[in-house]
Amino acid sequence: MPDVPSTVRASTWVAAGMLVMNVVLYGFMVVAARLLVPAEFGALTALLGILLIGNVLSLGLQAATARRLSVDPEHADEIIAVVLRVMLLAGCTVGGLVAVASVVLTPALKLDSIWTVVLCGLTLVPLTVMGAGAGIAQGTGRWRLLSAIYVANGTGRLLGGVVALLIDASATSAMVGIAIGACAPVVAALPVMRSHGARPSVSRRPFVTEAFHGTHALLAYFVLSSLDALIARNQFDEHTSGLYAAGLILTKAALFTPQFVSVVVFPDLARATSQNARARAAGAVLAIGAAAVTLTFALQPVALVLVGGHQYQEIQGRLWLFALSGSVLAIVHLLVFDALARHSHGVTVLLWAGAATLVALAYGFDLGLTGLVVAVAAVSAVVAGVAWVLPAHRR
Repeated sequence: MPDVPSTVRASTWVAAGMLVMNVVLYGFMVVAARLLVPAEFGALTALLGILLIGNVLSLGLQAATARRLSVDPEHADEIIAVVLRVMLLAGCTVGGLVAVASVVLTPALKLDSIWTVVLCGLTLVPLTVMGAGAGIAQGTGRWRLLSAIYVANGTGRLLGGVVALLIDASATSAMVGIAIGACAPVVAALPVMRSHGARPSVSRRPFVTEAFHGTHALLAYFVLSSLDALIARNQFDEHTSGLYAAGLILTKAALFTPQFVSVVVFPDLARATSQNARARAAGAVLAIGAAAVTLTFALQPVALVLVGGHQYQEIQGRLWLFALSGSVLAIVHLLVFDALARHSHGVTVLLWAGAATLVALAYGFDLGLTGLVVAVAAVSAVVAGVAWVLPAHRR
């Protein structure tokens, strides 16, 4: 059984770091919503959706690194040496792929220039390096440092993005600031990004394979959780897509707030040290989600202020639906990491099926703004239900 006091301390540090990161990231979105007109804010939200999906390689590296270090601490130095050899190549690869895809993504998302998408690719390089550093900190139980990495990630985006927006209130300018701010968490992660002179005697192939499977699962998850932002940008007019983007601020808040639970419980799930870890974690995420939905419904005027103010008043009565959507997606997030900890890949097919279903609903029916957010919540709930009963097995 895991040591309860140490688990509480770890949860406190990680929760504090992720809370600060998410509050700061939320603060950036609120500032951006106020400084940008709805059309530009919709464009920025679509760009951040690309960044979120591209960042799955960073999260895949973090999960694979943390799992390897958790189950094989005797070879920590060798594992870290392998991680350091892989991370830069991985970052440059994903960044280059996104940059090349700019020729397709720019017209699909109705963006003014390919350079905004290229900037997304550039930002993904330091973010991937950050993922490797966060995985080392997580797998070795350096929770304070992991907390500092998360805080640096949030404050880097806030400072870089807001300064850029004050210079020029445009989506392109914001992406320049975000790209610069992405270097902050890399600096914070430097203390653990050393192999201590160990030779990388551990083969890269098993680690790369595991990171690939983890990245694939997380890619499917982030496609599912980010598709609606891209669908809204593609299917709605610029004003409506901007309204939807404002609602997504609450979706992301409800999604990201309980993620510290997945981070802290992940090593225990990987080591199978507690049979009840998944149930306890799910209960915590459900409780946080229920509170988010209830507060959003009861305090609608306050929620409207939090998403950008009176210019988004058209969706005030529907903001609780966005909180509900994010809360259901948070449960799916926990179950994805449970599958990664068990080295079980069946959930990946389920996530892709959910994403395909959402696309079919969005383009097969005239859902509108309300219909789209309800569809996201419904599809995510089905995915969570099926994922919960998938057979547990290890490889």
